[in-house]
Amino acid sequence: MAVQKLPIAKAINESLRKALETDPKVLVMGEDVGKLGGVFRVTDGLQKDFGEDRVIDTPLAESGIVGTAIGLALRGYRPVVEIQFDGFVFPAYDQIVTQLAKMHARALGKVKMPVVIRIPYGGGIGAVEHHSESPEALFAHVAGLKVVSPSSPSDAYWMMQQAIQSDDPVIFFEPKRRYWDKGEVDTDAIPGPLHAARTVREGSDLTLAAYGPMVKVCLEAAAAAQDEGKSLEVIDLRSMSPIDFDAVQASVERTGRLVVVHEAPVFYGSGAEIAARITERCFYHLEAPVLRVGGYHAPYPPARVEEEYLPGLDRVLDAVDRSLAY
Repeated sequence: MAVQKLPIAKAINESLRKALETDPKVLVMGEDVGKLGGVFRVTDGLQKDFGEDRVIDTPLAESGIVGTAIGLALRGYRPVVEIQFDGFVFPAYDQIVTQLAKMHARALGKVKMPVVIRIPYGGGIGAVEHHSESPEALFAHVAGLKVVSPSSPSDAYWMMQQAIQSDDPVIFFEPKRRYWDKGEVDTDAIPGPLHAARTVREGSDLTLAAYGPMVKVCLEAAAAAQDEGKSLEVIDLRSMSPIDFDAVQASVERTGRLVVVHEAPVFYGSGAEIAARITERCFYHLEAPVLRVGGYHAPYPPARVEEEYLPGLDRVLDAVDRSLAY
């Protein structure tokens, strides 16, 4: 078994390398992904090993990058596009929503759009404006797009493999503040389907559901709650579109309580959809309303006060206490 201990950034790098080696139609493209190896060095060494025709440094023009990727996909390639930071994706939003997401349906299924768009997202790195946003709900709302986010190096490796192999466009959100969190990666063992949620800690009193950077926070909350005699189950959703409601429902039917956690603002966030669906499905199993913990409905603040904005251990545990008080 090929088991390695890698940080998330290196796991993605290894996954991209594997895809480039396996399929000559796979291309990596984006701003500074080649010679520099990306601002977070996620694509480090790939251009040196695969050449400038496979790992392409593009102009600073996100709309042009995604538009080019759509054209390449139409010609049979599998482009993997990097958007340098979350807040830079919006010049390409028109291309993603009006072209990439709709072309398969527009062609009555005859055209495939195997494009992966990598977006480092979320806060916690002390960055300037436009560098710490969580816009995943804007993409999850768009029919025709798949939206995923890994929380561990193993998922980062395998979900990238699965996203590249998918014939549907995949928005791949990478939790940038977790890039250097290490974990075991078995490159021989696929952990499961791309859009399946996973129970990462079992419990009986309440379910915490999260994805990406907040999974670690929820695991820390569950460990802290255990010291007070509370048993919390933690589900890593892994996918925001589609959402594995069956896995969440099965957990909630056991625990009777649910708290959904994400960095993005609570207002119209993915937690709202989960709360609505689980209330519909589990109404007679719920012992308390479904609660949500997330960012505030305000522009992301300056780095000096971002810890006041981001949901942390205290806010998660407060929601747990409020749920258990019902």
